Amino acid sequence: MTTTAIILAAGHGTRMRSALPKPLHPIAGRPMLSHLIAACEAVFDRIVVVTGPDMENVARVAAPHAVVIQHDRLGTAHAALQAEALFGAGEVAVLYADNPLITPATLRRLLERRRAGDVGLALLAMRPEGQNRYGRVLTEAGYVTRIVEWADASETERAVQLCNAGVLSADASDMRAWLGQVGNANSKGEYYLTDLVEIAQRNGRAVAAVEAPFPELRGVNSRVELAEAEDAVQRALRVAAMEGGATLIGPETVFLSYDTVIAPDVTIGPNVVIAPGVTIESGVHIRPFSHLEACHVGADAIIGPYARLRPGTRIGAGAHVGNFVELKATDLGAGAKANHLAYLGDASIGEGTNIGAGTITCNYDGYAKHRTTIGAGVFVGSDSVLVAPVTLGDGAFVAAGSVITKDVAADAMAFGRAAQSEKPGRAAEFRAARSKTKGG
Repeated sequence: MTTTAIILAAGHGTRMRSALPKPLHPIAGRPMLSHLIAACEAVFDRIVVVTGPDMENVARVAAPHAVVIQHDRLGTAHAALQAEALFGAGEVAVLYADNPLITPATLRRLLERRRAGDVGLALLAMRPEGQNRYGRVLTEAGYVTRIVEWADASETERAVQLCNAGVLSADASDMRAWLGQVGNANSKGEYYLTDLVEIAQRNGRAVAAVEAPFPELRGVNSRVELAEAEDAVQRALRVAAMEGGATLIGPETVFLSYDTVIAPDVTIGPNVVIAPGVTIESGVHIRPFSHLEACHVGADAIIGPYARLRPGTRIGAGAHVGNFVELKATDLGAGAKANHLAYLGDASIGEGTNIGAGTITCNYDGYAKHRTTIGAGVFVGSDSVLVAPVTLGDGAFVAAGSVITKDVAADAMAFGRAAQSEKPGRAAEFRAARSKTKGG
């Protein structure tokens, strides 16, 4: 018997006020839909995503999972029914893409409760703090009697703390039958998934609620709620990093991604942003105001302050990347140093090499990218320009201010600058002339 997750992702998300579909808004560097899919992949045999027409970008994020289209947006029950052919013969859960933070553990508890012999329909519920407009879950003797929407609830019902999170689970055959019984006799003329509670009871089946923490079940329907979810996730990521042995100085100013890997004994200074795809090995010190993305930082390296590591960069053990240094698709060897004001793109730099201040690799000719290869133990003087493709052999020495357009042999010294000339007295003449012009 298969288990199937139906994720509803067809809504316009008008409260987001965005051209980007709501399920694709990111939290910790990953679309909301991808967060939920990852949780479902750990629990369900099959995942089906229901999108709307002209939402190809949502379908791409859902891949390789099945996608069906709700051509007419007639409500949540109608959306779930579009996936009926893929329900299978096992158990079906219906989820929402704007509930992105549900954990696999909670989904397993939902299925386990539904499988108990006394329950035909199980739902997730939560207890938000403070005032809110979620639908209330009314219970009696441990079972759900009904769900009442905030707008329709009495003052007594609004005082109930248990709220509906929207997620439902039932046997596939029951889900098919009950969805077919949902009507649209309401002010919006839509088919609502919450009607399944009453329909299940009408068919003689009990309904049970499984509680989970509000931060996990929160809905994200606006930019404000997106920011609140981001904050909750960031706090959890920071705690996990610190519990794993990292030191975060000013942790509230450090931003991590869903897949950030941080080894023990890493120190991260204030105002550091770590985008997706970053691995940081033990003993690394990331100084303030640095930005890392899709890169690997080797053990005991020092990064920053004000450093930027772009995708494809690998920093060797004990290497130094200093202030206002940017690396892109570059391998910086063990013990190598680029301490000041440099751009190193599409480069391979050997162990122990020193890159002087103001050095850049000219990796783009307007049409294609080219690679710079620098050997081990090389010294590149300040304000040098390395025009790729070019290779500097082991132990080479590049004089400050050089423009290097040809390969440099191992242990050779290269000068690539114009000969200096001097004009005696010209400085005074220049100042005098400019002074007269300014005075006029």
